[in-house]
Amino acid sequence: MAWVDPAAPDRGRRPESLLQFLRSLRGWQFEVASRAAVSVAVPLAVLASVGRLDWAAYAAFGAMTSLYGRNEPYRQRMRTVTAAGLLMLAIIAFALTLANFGAGLLALTGGLVLVLTVSIVLCRTLGLFPGTPIFFVFGYAVVAEIAVPAEEFGPRLLVAVAGASVAWALTMSGWLLRRLAGRREPALFKELSRAATVRPRAVADPQVWLNVAQNVIGALLAGALAMSFGLGHAYWAVIAVVAVLPPPHAAHSVSRAFHRIIGTVLGLGVAGLVLLPDPPVWVLILVIAVAQFGAELFIGRHYGAALLFVTPLALTVVHLVSPEPVATLLVDRVLETTLGGVVALGIVLLVQAAQRRRLRSA
Repeated sequence: MAWVDPAAPDRGRRPESLLQFLRSLRGWQFEVASRAAVSVAVPLAVLASVGRLDWAAYAAFGAMTSLYGRNEPYRQRMRTVTAAGLLMLAIIAFALTLANFGAGLLALTGGLVLVLTVSIVLCRTLGLFPGTPIFFVFGYAVVAEIAVPAEEFGPRLLVAVAGASVAWALTMSGWLLRRLAGRREPALFKELSRAATVRPRAVADPQVWLNVAQNVIGALLAGALAMSFGLGHAYWAVIAVVAVLPPPHAAHSVSRAFHRIIGTVLGLGVAGLVLLPDPPVWVLILVIAVAQFGAELFIGRHYGAALLFVTPLALTVVHLVSPEPVATLLVDRVLETTLGGVVALGIVLLVQAAQRRRLRSA
């Protein structure tokens, strides 16, 4: 057998080129995740530099416009991202109005029902992804609880508009990059193959209204239980329900529900590691950007894994807006996530049982 010099170049095989390597990574959402991270970091950094971090929630939720339109052709993406951004801004304005008037529990509950209904119906009608109302409900719940001086209503809404505008521009920026690159480097970009199907008849779809009923009943029950137990952030239980329940026409899976519950609980551990050392503001902004990046990287592949990033993202935003003892925040989040997850799991089991009875009777 001939001896082969290990140091000699292997002429029979070519090393993988950079373009081939980039092509192999296109299945991941690096482009989307990078846009989302930058869109939330830039407005927060600006607010930190001018000493107005009390407005961080409006910038952060406006920036969540960048979470929509992934993998869609740009003409279609313009429609979906614009719709998602306008819906988020409308919900923020609605929540600001309630906060400005010092709305009581009954008005806030009615507002929650309205936000759930409108966001679920519009997500289905416009083909938005993610198809659940979690980010819209999260924005409403946080903004509605922040006290708003009457003279600051306009400036706070403008901060949300600015955050949404930056996110919109970044989400659409790939169009220009692709035009500049032309067809010379196709491996640098993802294939834009997702179709956001517009369904004008979704408003008459029984499955959509069944999903609305499941989310409303679960959210109200979880919120009422959290308040009856004296927990400090009842809306976390509501958000846990919305995070676990699938969108209309999706399977009600017990394993998926457990993945989401476990992902949220493990995400709390990550949040504790970040927040307990009491890092400076700039570190918190960096954590928010990294968490946004990780959430977008995994949300299309495994929602439970994405919640490892979504949970510290949510807690860090809340802590940045209204700092409070981290231990209390984490304990409330664990208890209310578990409570909301159990309520949502009960709904999933009831739906599965009803489906089995329907099949047997058929």
